[in-house]
Amino acid sequence: MGMSFSKLFASFISKKEMRILMVGLDAAGKTTILYKLKLGEIVTTIPTIGFNVETVEYKNISFTVWDVGGQDKIRPLWRHYFQNTQGVIFVVDSNDRDRISEARDELQRMLGEEELRDAHLLVFANKQDLPNAMNAAEITDKLGLHSLRNRQWYIQSACATSGKFSISRSPLYSTFSLFGQMKQRMLTQFFVIGDGLYEGLEWLSNILKRG
Repeated sequence: MGMSFSKLFASFISKKEMRILMVGLDAAGKTTILYKLKLGEIVTTIPTIGFNVETVEYKNISFTVWDVGGQDKIRPLWRHYFQNTQGVIFVVDSNDRDRISEARDELQRMLGEEELRDAHLLVFANKQDLPNAMNAAEITDKLGLHSLRNRQWYIQSACATSGKFSISRSPLYSTFSLFGQMKQRMLTQFFVIGDGLYEGLEWLSNILKRG
């Protein structure tokens, strides 16, 4: 009985972890997305030579996100970050029609690697605020996502440079008193809505919970 209660209590408060690799062509907006998720604000970025790594907390899940540079000379280094990756975030500049086939080739090549065989794929169709941006359906077609087999994937329209703050109060976990009464501890969360980024994290968190 005591052991069962301990396991039940631990299930409410334990934090899950997920290792994420975020890649894409240069200038797709990867680093902007990373720090929008981390800080909830838009930061000035420079081209990433190497990588950035940050921990993003969302719904009792700790995402360790590795943002790796996307210049053509750096892309061969992506494979050094494949090990133990549970999810891949592939960021696409939706306005860059000239390089969408290049993005497709890099994505398909990467997903062919054995170390990423079981990794889930989230595609951010970024920069949706630009007038010539391809929508998610068009990008799905051009990346060949429907041809993927034995892989869970999801595409989310996004704009890392927009959105507004929102405040949410939700139960963080529940505790039980000696008299069997359940009390919920409330967590106040500040997050940015309207940019599509947290919708993507929601999908990843649901995948992790089901796994």
